[in-house]
Amino acid sequence: MVEIVLIYGLIINIIGMYVMYDDKQRAKRRAYRISEKTLWIISIIGGAVGATIGMHRFRHKTQHLAFRIGFPLLSIIDIVILFFILFH
Repeated sequence: MVEIVLIYGLIINIIGMYVMYDDKQRAKRRAYRISEKTLWIISIIGGAVGATIGMHRFRHKTQHLAFRIGFPLLSIIDIVILFFILFH
């Protein structure tokens, strides 16, 4: 069970970081964008740490207060849940 949780966490956070990168690239090209709803869903289902890192690394959505506050809060929740699963 622990291995599955760790693998899931790793994969969803890589996806979270990638979608922030991809949406930033699409914004630069003025292409069809990834919806904010999709960004939030990925974060809510466990990808908040990766999305937060991606947000800062690629300087994407950093001017949006909801993302600046919401993603780090979800990251804390994700980390607490992970520790609870691993050490309970």
